[in-house]
Amino acid sequence: MPLSNLLTELFDDIDKPVIYWQAGIILVCMAVGWGLARLLRGTYGHPQEGHTSALQAGVTHFSYVLTPVLIASLIALAKLVALPYLGNNVKLLRVALPLVGSVAVIRMVFYLLRRAFARRGPLGAALVTFEKIISLMVWLALALYLTGLWVQVDHYLDTTELLLGKKHVSMSAILQGAVSVAVMLMLALWAGAALEERLMGVGGLNLSLRVVLARMSKAVLIVVAVLVSLSLVGIDLTVLSVFGGALGVGLGLGLQKIASNYVSGFVILLERSLSIGDMIMVDKFNGKVTQINTRYTVLQGLDGTETVIPNEMLISSAVQNLSLSSRQVRVATQLTVAFDTDLANLMPKIVEVCKGVERVLPDPEPHVILKNFGADGFELDVGMWIDDPENGRGSLLSEVNLGIWSLLQREGVSLPYPTRDLRIADPKVTTLLETIAAKQ
Repeated sequence: MPLSNLLTELFDDIDKPVIYWQAGIILVCMAVGWGLARLLRGTYGHPQEGHTSALQAGVTHFSYVLTPVLIASLIALAKLVALPYLGNNVKLLRVALPLVGSVAVIRMVFYLLRRAFARRGPLGAALVTFEKIISLMVWLALALYLTGLWVQVDHYLDTTELLLGKKHVSMSAILQGAVSVAVMLMLALWAGAALEERLMGVGGLNLSLRVVLARMSKAVLIVVAVLVSLSLVGIDLTVLSVFGGALGVGLGLGLQKIASNYVSGFVILLERSLSIGDMIMVDKFNGKVTQINTRYTVLQGLDGTETVIPNEMLISSAVQNLSLSSRQVRVATQLTVAFDTDLANLMPKIVEVCKGVERVLPDPEPHVILKNFGADGFELDVGMWIDDPENGRGSLLSEVNLGIWSLLQREGVSLPYPTRDLRIADPKVTTLLETIAAKQ
């Protein structure tokens, strides 16, 4: 049937009995589609932990678009079955099919966009605006199709050409290419997000290895999507060799820092020198590694501030990792006691005070050493071990120091004040100071 004004034809047949048959078919398709979607979601939409089948994964991911897709499929099937009996009098089915199909397309696009760009947070204003634009374009295309104007619009786009370089390219080809690239990119981003979730849930792999596999797979999927979409619209991929050469020159000259950061990011993830959750110190920054991206790494300090560090800095600078091979970290505090202190009695009691602090590990156990004979007293070093460096050291040292201070007060141990003797060798200065003191 040539494309025509379906709405006008539908209004011409509105008083015929065949319309009621088609309306009943559509209602049955809607009820059956809704019931099948609910049945599939109830049966496969909540997979148990462990192995997940392809059907379970599909129902889980596409439950949002399952109902309109099933209804559209049932209407298309009903139209094929009804054609031998109703002939061409299926105008209502012809109108209902693109309507339900448009709802399915809009829901599918929304699902892909949200899975790719808003998985872990609220929808951004830009994404909401983009969704509204897509909805408007889909409904506009549907209106053109139903009113029969699509043929004229398509003819205009085919006959209108733009000069690109030395070639004339029709607007239809440009739009087809843009839509093809957009669709393939959305599918690639969705596939990358789904693959990342599956990889991050694999407990047998190292966290850094899971991250680098997810990043690389997403990059490969995007490149493949762009190449495939360009091939679909008839663009010769050999022309990309010129672009590749220009991109290489750009990376070598102006983008070498950015390229270095990207390469450094993959090196960090592959060699596993840093992992998410590690406590590190680099240059004047320290904190917990919360993200390792391909260009930068995010450190969260103990005060809540986040620092974005270029990955090249983590490769070229010395990095102190407090939890690379072991999470146990030594923490120490120092104090000076008077020379008349009984160290044999005091030092074991300080060890017991440290053992009473919750975060201090019993093995290796705390220890106290006589570090030096200072100018004012015995200089003691009190060391202990913890296995949670991400919680900081300040509160721990404060608790330990308060316990030691209480112990010193109970034992009558004094903390000596610095004392200095001032001697003046010149007797004239001594006489002058005595005279000034006598007048006062």
